Amino acid sequence: MMKFIKIDENSRIPKYQQIIDSIIHNISIGNLTIDQKIPSINMFSEEFYLSRDTVEKAYGILKERNIITSIRGKGFYISRTKLISKVNILFLVNKLSTYKLRTYNHFIDAIGANSHTDLHIYHCSETLFLNLLNKNKSAYDYFIIMPHFKTEDLKHVSFTENVLEAMRGLPKNKLIVLDNIKPQIDGSTEIYQDFENDIYNALKLGLSKVKKYEKIMLIYPEKSEYPYPRRILRGFRKFCVEHQLDFEILDKIYDDMILKKGDLFITIEESDLVNLVKQVREDEFQLGKDIGIISYNDTPLKELLGITVMSTDFKVMGETAANTILQKDTKNSKVKVPFNFIERESL
Repeated sequence: MMKFIKIDENSRIPKYQQIIDSIIHNISIGNLTIDQKIPSINMFSEEFYLSRDTVEKAYGILKERNIITSIRGKGFYISRTKLISKVNILFLVNKLSTYKLRTYNHFIDAIGANSHTDLHIYHCSETLFLNLLNKNKSAYDYFIIMPHFKTEDLKHVSFTENVLEAMRGLPKNKLIVLDNIKPQIDGSTEIYQDFENDIYNALKLGLSKVKKYEKIMLIYPEKSEYPYPRRILRGFRKFCVEHQLDFEILDKIYDDMILKKGDLFITIEESDLVNLVKQVREDEFQLGKDIGIISYNDTPLKELLGITVMSTDFKVMGETAANTILQKDTKNSKVKVPFNFIERESL
C-alpha cells in the first residue's frame, strides 16, 4: 500500500487530509480493495515521517465515514463501502473546442458525485489516441470516445483499422461512442450526429429564407488541423442540387473577400465567422438582407450577435451519455442526437 500513498511536503493541504484523499483515490481506482489490511498508525507515521496524531486523525475520519474499519488486535482494513463502487470514466475527445467542452460539462453535471472522470485530448492523432487507450484501458469502468481522426494530408476519417481494433478490445458494455459513428461497433452504445442528413434537413427547414439568396457558399476548411467530416459536404451538395440552388464550396473566408448582394454564407469555424461579419460591416452590407449567414453549432456569442445557426444539442448528448452509465444500459443501443435549425437576424 505504501507505494500508492502520496504526501506532498510543499502542499498547503493538511497532512491528515492528504492521507484521507490518497486512500480514497486508491480505493476508487482499485489499488486498494475490500477487506485489504492497511498499515498501523505507528507504521504509517514512521514510513512518512509524520506525527502519530496526524495519522490517527486521518484514520479517525476514515472510520467515521465507514471507509476503513478496525478489528481489535488485528488492525485496520478497507471497509465494504459505497466508495468501492465509485465509477471511473475515461473521456477521450479529439479537440477541446467550445462544443466538446459543453458536451463534457453537461456530462459531468449529469453523472453526479459518485464518479471520477478523466478528460484526455488526442488531437485527431491515431498514435496519441492508441497510446492513451492502451495505457489506461485497465484502469477505467467506462470509456467515452469521440472518434475523429486525420490522415497525413489532413483529411477527416471517423476510424482507422488500428483504432477499430483497439476499441473492439474494450468491454462492449463499457464503451460509449459519442458524436460520430461509422462503422458500428457491435455491442457498444452510440450517441451520434448524422452529419450528412443533419445539415440537409436543417437547411430544408430554412428553405423559404435560403431561396431568397442568389448563391450559397459553404466554408469548409480543407486543410484544418482538426478536419471536419466530409459528410457535411455531401449533405450540403445534396440539398443544393435537389433545390436547384447555385452554390460554391470555399476552404476559408479570405481577406478582402468579394461580397455581393444576394450571397449566403454557411460557416463552420469561428475564425471564418468573425472574419466574414467584420467584412460585411466594413463593406456596409446589411446582414440578413444583403448578405446572409448561417453558422454551424450554436454558442452564446452567436445568439448575442443574432447569427442563425444549425446546431447539435450538446446538452442532450452529454446527459444521454451520463444517463446511459447511471442506468447501466450500455448494450448495443443507438441514440440520434437532435439537430436544430435556429433562425435569427442574420438570415
